[in-house]
Amino acid sequence: MGTIASPGVSTSAPPSTTVALADLSAARTGTLALVGHLDDPTLTRALSPIMSPLVWDLAHIAAYEDLWLAHRYGGLELLRGDLAELYDAFETPRAIRSEVQLLDPPSARAYLREVRQRTVAIIEREGIGDGVIFELVLRHELQHSETMRQTLALAGLLPAGEPSLRPLSEEGGAMIGERDWIEIPAGPFEMGATEDGFAYDNERPRHLAHTEAFAIARLPVSNAAWLHFSDDGGYQRREWWSPEGWAYKQERQLGPHPDIAHGHPDAPVCHISFFEASAFAQAHAARLPSETEWEKAASSSPSVLGAVGQVWEWTSSNFCGYPGFRAYPYREYSEVFFGEAYLVLRGGSWASSPRVASATFRNWDYPQRRQIFAGLRLAKDPA
Repeated sequence: MGTIASPGVSTSAPPSTTVALADLSAARTGTLALVGHLDDPTLTRALSPIMSPLVWDLAHIAAYEDLWLAHRYGGLELLRGDLAELYDAFETPRAIRSEVQLLDPPSARAYLREVRQRTVAIIEREGIGDGVIFELVLRHELQHSETMRQTLALAGLLPAGEPSLRPLSEEGGAMIGERDWIEIPAGPFEMGATEDGFAYDNERPRHLAHTEAFAIARLPVSNAAWLHFSDDGGYQRREWWSPEGWAYKQERQLGPHPDIAHGHPDAPVCHISFFEASAFAQAHAARLPSETEWEKAASSSPSVLGAVGQVWEWTSSNFCGYPGFRAYPYREYSEVFFGEAYLVLRGGSWASSPRVASATFRNWDYPQRRQIFAGLRLAKDPA
């Protein structure tokens, strides 16, 4: 069983100063490009009741970088201490972000520039140390780029040139109506991030996990398969739904997400809630994999899972800490979300940075949410 001396601390060499600054610059270029086609009123208003105004994300990225790299790492006073509470994700939750006085877009962009100037000066002078705080800040911005894409997708405002979901047939897989099942034997494996490199606290410590024998689909479920499920009464047949899922579906009069019918039939289905994913699995005499099963299959040599990284994949596991978990560098990243309210997703999506979405990375969300770029991969017990 692997252990780590201090959560989040890297034992591999951090990037050089030149590489670190180039990585920060590339992330910022991507962030600004996402919203470069939008006017100020669009950036300022709430495009969805469950998401932040995009201008809040911009200033939040600046405030987070200033807190961790300029203040806590570099020892400087906060550039805008008066904004600390406003752009703290817990002090100003999503539900009220459209109701409070935010920086306007020009001021938010200026805040980003001024913070970055401080950050660059600190890194040029002191380097990035063991790289942990640097990676935390960089990956925070990369993750917010995906969150902003969720907001843009809900509003139909994604910029031109964004990637599209690739047909599963390009993975060399079975055509619609056929499914390859991969048999995974019972036994232990090392689960979680190793001591080398950066990892979030919830990915550690690496530990010995065990699964019984199971089978897992080599490919995610496609748009065509989902539409067949819907046409076959998937949203009307009570026996396929959990009590909570059925109640939510009835309350919201839920049907297939509009993007499913408009997507390539052979592409992975996207914008699926956990409730819907569970119902689909039940309708096909299958289930969702646990996150332990998912990671065991994904980390096999070579990996047996195809099309990983196109859509987040729901698992049946609640989000909780691994044995020996220790919060680092703050409880609010992971620990406050542990419990039965959140389900784990694995694998990453087309909108995720490969730097973030490793085989051990754990995403989590409420079971009713489908603004995330999420689909599903089926599992089942041996016959």
